[in-house]
Parts: sequence; C-alpha cells; structure tokens
Amino acid sequence: MDPAAVDTSTVRAQYAGYLEETGVDPQSRTETFVALQVFVDNWRWAGVPFFLRTGKMLPKRASEIAVQLKDVPPILFNTNPDDRLTPNVLSIRIQPDEGFSLEINSKVPGLHVNIDPAKMDFHYGAAFGGSSPEAYERLLLDVMVGDPTLFMRRDAVETAWRWVMPILERWSAQSDQPLATYADGGWGPAEADALIEATGRRWRKL
Repeated sequence: MDPAAVDTSTVRAQYAGYLEETGVDPQSRTETFVALQVFVDNWRWAGVPFFLRTGKMLPKRASEIAVQLKDVPPILFNTNPDDRLTPNVLSIRIQPDEGFSLEINSKVPGLHVNIDPAKMDFHYGAAFGGSSPEAYERLLLDVMVGDPTLFMRRDAVETAWRWVMPILERWSAQSDQPLATYADGGWGPAEADALIEATGRRWRKL
C-alpha cells in the first residue's frame, strides 16, 4: 500500500483509558484497534474489497471470516425500495465458537410473499462434543511431534512483513497526528464505521 492508500484505507485507534494502564507510556502511540480496506491484485478478486478489523477491549472475543455475496438485484421479490433483501452471507467462526453458518433469503411458508433471512448453523462443539484445542495448544503439540503443517514458511512470513512495513512506516511518519479513540467495550472508533460505510456497507454484528 502506498502512503495515499494507507491514509484513505486504514484506521488505527486506542481505547479510552489505555494510556492510564499500568506499564503503558503516557505518550504511547501504540494502537489497540486497526481496521483496513484492502484488495487482492489479481483478476479473480478484482474489485472485491476485503475489510479487516481487530482490537482489544471490544464487547466480545470473536474471530470470524464473513463472505458477503453480491446484493440481490431489485427484481421479483426485491422490488420494494423500502424493504430490500439482505445479501446472503457465509460466516466461518474460528474462535471461540468454532463452526460456520450460511444465511440465505427464504420465503416464509404461507399464502403471502414474505422473504426473511434463514440461517443454517453448524457448531463444532455441538456436533462433536467438547471444544477444540486452543491454537497454541495445537501448535505446541505439533512442535513436540515435529509436524510443520500449520506453521508459516519463512518466505511467507517475509512476504507478510513486506506488505505490512509500508503501513507501519506511514503511521510512524504521522506521529504529530492524534490517534482516534473508542470506548472500552465498544466496537471501535467512528472512523472505522465511516471507512466501511463509505462503500455502502457496514460491519457485521457478532
């Protein structure tokens, strides 16, 4: 990402009260929240935005990948401009409630045309009992048995850093600009909402 893209497509922030935490430098500019809009520069994903966000002191602990399909065109059951159908969504829950769900628009049984989202949901714990090991539990076991399957290769790590460093360098050059803030227990700063809403989208509720 070039500096102009970093300025328009990234948001970083600190939660209110972070600078008062024990051991934190009162002048710290370490972010506790990041949101980004990024693209994969190839023909398959051309024009498809990827929105990423992560942070501390959010309302809940959750790691999820959500694939939102294209908007439903305004035809057939979607002609009412005041009641548009929501896009279908495939969500893959990584932690703590491992599983996945597919949310699709479906006609409610009956004589009248009423389309509502229906959710098909799979929970790993409910299907197999118990819970899966924590990420580091699995990795530590793999270290002991010598299984490198889930570890990143050196060239992958170096490539990731080559992508991240221009962002960090641009942020470092903006040391005179105040960081955005968000409430402890909130979903992030208003700037992160503005980032995704500028494209006609919004963050998913987790």
